[in-house]
Amino acid sequence: MAATQNPGRQIKLGFILHGVGPGWGDWRHPDAQPTASTDFQFYKRQAQVAEAGKFDFLFVADSVYITEKSSPHYLNRFEPLTILSALAGATNNIGLVATLTVSYSEPFNVARQFASLDHISGGRAGWNVVTSWLEGSAANYSREKHYAHDVRYRLAGEYLDVVQGLWDSWEDDALTFNKASGEFFDPAKLHTLNHKGEFFSVKGPLNISRSPQGQPVIFQAGASEDGKNFAAQRADAIFVSHEELDAAQAYYKDVKARAAGFGRDPDQLHILPSARPVVGRTPEEAEAKYQELINLVSIENALSMLGRPFNDYDFSPHDLDGPFPREAFTYGANSNLSASQKVLAAIEAEDLTLRQVALRFATPRGHFVGTPEQVADSLQNWFEARGSDGFVLFESLPGQLELFVELVVPILQARGVYRRDYDGPTFRENLGLDYPVNRYASRLEAAE
Repeated sequence: MAATQNPGRQIKLGFILHGVGPGWGDWRHPDAQPTASTDFQFYKRQAQVAEAGKFDFLFVADSVYITEKSSPHYLNRFEPLTILSALAGATNNIGLVATLTVSYSEPFNVARQFASLDHISGGRAGWNVVTSWLEGSAANYSREKHYAHDVRYRLAGEYLDVVQGLWDSWEDDALTFNKASGEFFDPAKLHTLNHKGEFFSVKGPLNISRSPQGQPVIFQAGASEDGKNFAAQRADAIFVSHEELDAAQAYYKDVKARAAGFGRDPDQLHILPSARPVVGRTPEEAEAKYQELINLVSIENALSMLGRPFNDYDFSPHDLDGPFPREAFTYGANSNLSASQKVLAAIEAEDLTLRQVALRFATPRGHFVGTPEQVADSLQNWFEARGSDGFVLFESLPGQLELFVELVVPILQARGVYRRDYDGPTFRENLGLDYPVNRYASRLEAAE
């Protein structure tokens, strides 16, 4: 494939730090480290390899509820902000994106935590705003039941209003440090939020100043109608999942149009599908590695993985070779709506059995299995066909991150579709995002 036809636009790459892996059987691979999800040195090595490959960011997923059927990584892992704060000192340029739920946390604490990470890292923090879709989470936070789907997005909107308002408590030049006069800060440039809304009442101001990037970058994973509207209006980047390019293109066009409808520049919103490349030096080697991946997943594990977006629904009593049990969709509607709808679409299109659905969604082949050139071709094709602005990569098998950086990255760089070095010291600069002007300073300028 030739060099990009738009040299001003380049692929953005993130890497998910997933310890023992996103699946139920990943830890059983002969080269896997079963303690990886709580091993700082493992995370540090992966972070530094990704940074050597000029990745834009590291991404840590999270949830606040487990059962005995949860995947090994979810059963035993680091809390996102803690591990990313540690990695801030082990890296220099790569962004640090933490998942944190608005349903089970307080805006003032979250504003402090992300602002602190932003300062610790020199302006490299990002927040993946989630509402939590597992109903069992409520029982861990002294609540009788989980918020309904539509309520969760109303709450998320107000929550983000509060956090971003707190991040603007201090104008950029508020701290004067004038030793001669004794003025530590300019009182006119410290602002109290005084928010009172449907869900929250928060006075402020925040007790930490703005960072070099102004505010942390906002991520979202919106696939339902509520989610797409929220992401198009509020997010800087969207983490999505698509198996086929035509679906990715439709989503891309839809959400970019929604962003424009909200008065935003669509180029200031990055859409980043997940990808799980399997790289081999020959087609045969790549196929053999993919078979390794398939063989790690038993049908029992596949059923557990399938149950996750249906609020951990137990599929095991059902006939594996019978029709998919439609009653499961009742649980999916208020859990992970978009993922359950994707399963429904596949069933209606192909009349799949429960076994077929479970195995397909446990080990999707995707379009990123092959030689370095083939994987680079697929990534570039999705990017140039406007199916994505880049990708968030999972490591499919131990050692695949190193292979990707060694073999695929140089091809993308030679084609001019991927950076050779970082654009600046902050996450926003590397994503090409505008610096967020402090709301109080901008109001003053507008009044003058």
